[in-house]
Formats: sequence, structure tokens, C-alpha cells
Amino acid sequence: MLNEYVERKLKEAKYKFLKNGSYFGEIPSVRGVWASARNLEDCRKELRGVLEDWLLLKIRDRERVQGFEIKVDRRELVRHA
Repeated sequence: MLNEYVERKLKEAKYKFLKNGSYFGEIPSVRGVWASARNLEDCRKELRGVLEDWLLLKIRDRERVQGFEIKVDRRELVRHA
């Protein structure tokens, strides 16, 4: 579930080669998720990490994330005495 969301969003990523020789990557549909690195592969890895951290923080704070839904079997949340 988490991995599927991350993979889907990473397919939307846009990368730019900057004048200083580094790379910049962002996911336009996920505001604030971006990364930069000296080479493209490191930029991709960094962007994945930033997206994963962003998603986990949203889940922790119980914020809605468009295109992502956690399905919980509420029966498992009931404590048996």
C-alpha cells in the first residue's frame, strides 16, 4: 500500500539538470516534496526518501492524502477482556 503510492508518485517526478552540475527533482502533485543531489541516481534516491518521510508524517498526523487510503479492519482494534 505505501510502496504502491510511492511508486505511482515517483513516476510523476520531474528532474532538471542545473547550471552548477547538480540535479533537482520534484513531484509537482505533492507540494513541498523535492530533492537535489550531485547526480541523477542520488537525486532519485533522495526524492524517494523525502516522499516516504512526507507520507509517514501525514499518516502520523492523520492528515488526508489524496490518492492514498489506509484500510483498517476495525474489529482488530477492539480489545477483548
